[in-house]
Amino acid sequence: MTIQTRVSAYALATDEGRILLTRLADSSPVFEPGLWHLPGGGIDPGEQPVDALARELLEETGLELLDARLLDARTYAAHRIGRRRHLVALFYAVDLAPGTPIVTAADESTSAVAWLSRAGLRDTMLSPAAADGLRILGP
Repeated sequence: MTIQTRVSAYALATDEGRILLTRLADSSPVFEPGLWHLPGGGIDPGEQPVDALARELLEETGLELLDARLLDARTYAAHRIGRRRHLVALFYAVDLAPGTPIVTAADESTSAVAWLSRAGLRDTMLSPAAADGLRILGP
């Protein structure tokens, strides 16, 4: 079986004990639908990671990226919808323009976006990348 490699850029946006997360839709190609996930996604060929992050943030949250600082990178193995993937995730601490988050791209892998209290989140509610993102941020 062929293994696809996918490189993604993810935003770690926090505000007063909350983190900005997106809910994965049924069409999620990598992680299970219904889990909370970090805003961001795949980097297109020739696209710079921060440019991909800005594009994905607009699509998934309607918010504009002001600044991004690379914090860490992690890898994952995933198997979903008959495909095996090797995932490389780049995690960025971000500053966003003020605004109310709203999913702006229809028919994508994101069904909702919200600021959620970090204290109330459990790993079972999160994609592996989101769980790692919380660990990268620390207490």
